[in-house]
Amino acid sequence: MNEIAPVKLLLVDDEPALREPLGEYLSRQGFDIVQSANATEARGRLREDNFDLVLLDIMMPGEDGLSLCRHLIEARDTPVIFLTARGEATDRVVGLEIGADDYVVKPFDPRELVARIRSVLRRASRNPAAAAENEAFLFEGWQLDPLKRRLTDPEGAMVAISSVEFRLLLAFLEHPRQVLNRDRLLDMVQGREAHLFDRAVDNQVSRLRRKIEVDSRNPQLIQTVWGGGYMLAADVKRVPLSPQ
Repeated sequence: MNEIAPVKLLLVDDEPALREPLGEYLSRQGFDIVQSANATEARGRLREDNFDLVLLDIMMPGEDGLSLCRHLIEARDTPVIFLTARGEATDRVVGLEIGADDYVVKPFDPRELVARIRSVLRRASRNPAAAAENEAFLFEGWQLDPLKRRLTDPEGAMVAISSVEFRLLLAFLEHPRQVLNRDRLLDMVQGREAHLFDRAVDNQVSRLRRKIEVDSRNPQLIQTVWGGGYMLAADVKRVPLSPQ
């Protein structure tokens, strides 16, 4: 009988007094833990292996967690949870804006962190109805394959999107020509904790527009509805995925 592989986490924090006991605790919870003391070491680990989620300290000597998070968002589809100090509110906002999935504030209860990890992993692995039916979304020549999280433009070229951008686009595609307010989008994309930072969704919409709009300053696909939120102003079709 095939065994299910444990969830593999990369824990990046420069404080061994926090990192090592936390790593041991997470191991006892059934996670496969790899530890890194800084961003340079973490980049090496990321080149060697794939991870289901990264736990990332913001304030580290050398390259900080925000910079490494940008790399993770741009280069791979890996969920990120920030580990932040209580006074780093601005950095938490920036982290959510650039695409982090969640954050916890030090000192934290490890049980809360485990709950956040499982919540983020559920959101990241949630299969939309179209995926179960082996279908993709087609809109204005663009196609989103929800199983592989692959976005292709009207010319057939792949366009890289982060996990947050994927969930945001999927929310619009599942509700075309409907006004979605910020609270509803935040629930769909980042969960309840992001409600503290309404502008996080505005920044993610701006990032998505830069990837799918001809002119992101004059958006035609994702339109702003003043006082209401945002709307995908396009018809959406579900089309069978080509067999691989």
